[in-house]
Amino acid sequence: MGDKILKIKWQRLVYKGKTCPRCSLTEKEIDNAFSVLRQSCAPLGIQVRLEKTKLSLLRFKKRPSESNRIWINNRPLENWLKANAGKSQCCDVCGPAECRILDVKGKKYEAIPAELIVQAGLLAATKMK
Repeated sequence: MGDKILKIKWQRLVYKGKTCPRCSLTEKEIDNAFSVLRQSCAPLGIQVRLEKTKLSLLRFKKRPSESNRIWINNRPLENWLKANAGKSQCCDVCGPAECRILDVKGKKYEAIPAELIVQAGLLAATKMK
């Protein structure tokens, strides 16, 4: 296949083997998006790689907004979508931390839907030479 690679990186807090519900939902969505992007990009000679990274509790406590963060080709997801990163109180393993959300044209997402990840991935793929 071609030597072009579309990179998706996602990181989230994992503490004692657990993550919060919004990150759990995002993981399912990112796996679905990865599958769709692999099929969509293959005819263009573009391979899609997904990297999942775990944040330690210490790092999370310093910067909670780093959890549930996605990059596509080293650019934050919100940049591809002309969206904004925001924050809202989370739960579970995150405690009362203000965790990352995505605000797309006034609609707020705690868990990131596959459609938005696919949209950003396809935008990134069209910019690859």
